Amino acid sequence: MIETAALKMFAALSQETRLRIVRYLVECGTEGASAGDIGKTVGAISSRASFHLAALEQAGIVTSERQSRKIVYRANYEALGALVSFLLTDCCGRHPLVVACCDLGECC
Repeated sequence: MIETAALKMFAALSQETRLRIVRYLVECGTEGASAGDIGKTVGAISSRASFHLAALEQAGIVTSERQSRKIVYRANYEALGALVSFLLTDCCGRHPLVVACCDLGECC
C-alpha cells in the first residue's frame, strides 16, 4: 500500500460515525447492509449515513452495489487488511513490541 492511500483511509476512519459504520459493516460480513439499515444502527439519519458512506467508499474502505432499488454497502476487507499490514510492516517495521501488543503473532 502506498502512503497516500493509507493517509486517505486514516482520514476517512478518523470520524466517529464512519468508524461505527465500518465496525457494523465488518460484522455484516459479505451480505452487507443498506444505507438505511446502517444509519439506524449507527444513529445517523439516512442523508448523513449516505454522506459518510460516500467518504468511506472514496477512500476504498467500503464498496457499494446496486440491488434493485437499494444500494448495499460492504466492508472492503482487502483494503482494511492492507491498512493493518501497512501499519505493522511499513510504519512500524514489524517491531516485536508492536506485534506483541496486537496479539497477532505470526499471522501477518
